[in-house]
Amino acid sequence: SWTANFLKLMDKLPGDDYEPHPDLVRALDVVFILHCDHELNCSTAAVRHVASAGTDPFSSLAAGMAALYGPLHGGANEAVLRMLEEIGSVDNVPRFLQDVKTRKRKLMGFGELTCVTPVS
Repeated sequence: SWTANFLKLMDKLPGDDYEPHPDLVRALDVVFILHCDHELNCSTAAVRHVASAGTDPFSSLAAGMAALYGPLHGGANEAVLRMLEEIGSVDNVPRFLQDVKTRKRKLMGFGELTCVTPVS
């Protein structure tokens, strides 16, 4: 797959027959799909702008990944990971969701702020 080849090229060393683990390939496939199918956000725009200059796919994706490094874009993914660490185990999910419903905690990773001022 394209993702497996991408991972292989990222870790290519002379004389090394590196083959990425299938689980890693599948996980990165899902990440790429989710990021590609997410409106025209910062990282998607970066990939499209760089690709429009005729650059190779690797450079274009690197631009998108660089955009994800910013705390106002990719930082949301980090917040989801922190939230999952805070929840800890499946047993804690009902209590966490109750806290979300009572607005004591935020549920990260669902929805995106697209309008910060009310529209009348």
